[in-house]
Amino acid sequence: MDYGEEAIRRHRETRGKVSIASKMAVETLDDLSIAYTPGVASVCMVIAGDKSESYQLTNRANTIAIVTDGSAVLGLGNIGPEAAMPVMEGKSILFKTLADVDAYPICLATQDTDAIIQTVRYLAPSFGGINLEDIAAPRCFEIEDSLQDLGIPVFHDDQHGTAIVVLAGVINSLNVTGRRFEDTKFVFSGAGAGGIASTKLLLDYGARNITLVDSTGIIHRNRTGLTSVKTSMLETTNPENLQGDLADALKGADVFIGLSVAEAMTPEMVSSMAKDSIVFAMANPIPEIMPELAQAAGAAVVGTGRSDFPN
Repeated sequence: MDYGEEAIRRHRETRGKVSIASKMAVETLDDLSIAYTPGVASVCMVIAGDKSESYQLTNRANTIAIVTDGSAVLGLGNIGPEAAMPVMEGKSILFKTLADVDAYPICLATQDTDAIIQTVRYLAPSFGGINLEDIAAPRCFEIEDSLQDLGIPVFHDDQHGTAIVVLAGVINSLNVTGRRFEDTKFVFSGAGAGGIASTKLLLDYGARNITLVDSTGIIHRNRTGLTSVKTSMLETTNPENLQGDLADALKGADVFIGLSVAEAMTPEMVSSMAKDSIVFAMANPIPEIMPELAQAAGAAVVGTGRSDFPN
């Protein structure tokens, strides 16, 4: 099946993937008077007297906003808020199907950090939580950090969600290949939100040798022009101060974690890694290397960011 063509057909047929359903039946005039005016005024006054009642008298407690500026969508890059909507609707489906949480896609027509922060603050009274999604680094770090005082959970999926999944996959893969966490050499391709957050969580769990590689090459102590976030990561990464490109970083490495761009990795790079290497090629929709190529080149464990591959 051509998933791309079928996705376009189904999205056009249904005009998107989400809709709003009523939780309260409105079949009579009495029903209408309870759900709306005049009865609803009494509900409003209860909340006006105690704002915490909004969690009991409305759907706020089970409602989150999925907020994006469309600047870092999947592996597609800065495609804008309109083009980001299908992904945000897909996230809404996942929240509803897997956790019965009502999630509203909100795609903002600004990529200004302060404007995004202020907009989310304005929206906060309508929601029980905020899911920041597909916002480019380093802007995403500042936005997430600035919103921690919002009073409701703020979850940055590209940081926190990615890091949780990466750590879980690494733990299991190291068990399968008989490695100890503290002795494992990790290489990250991609030093954006997912790469930085995953690196931090692996370090917290006990990793001692992680090298970060971005679009320019290995992040090392002699490089200039690094962002403040990347510079700060040098305090705990690249202990050998390796220099060069991704191919140089991967020589003898045990684990490759790709959160970058399509086809960034070659079979030769996999072959240069340690025996029974672990390859997580998670760029979307096209991974850094196709799983069959990684396996043929010697990888013992291969994972991607796609559900149609045998991860």
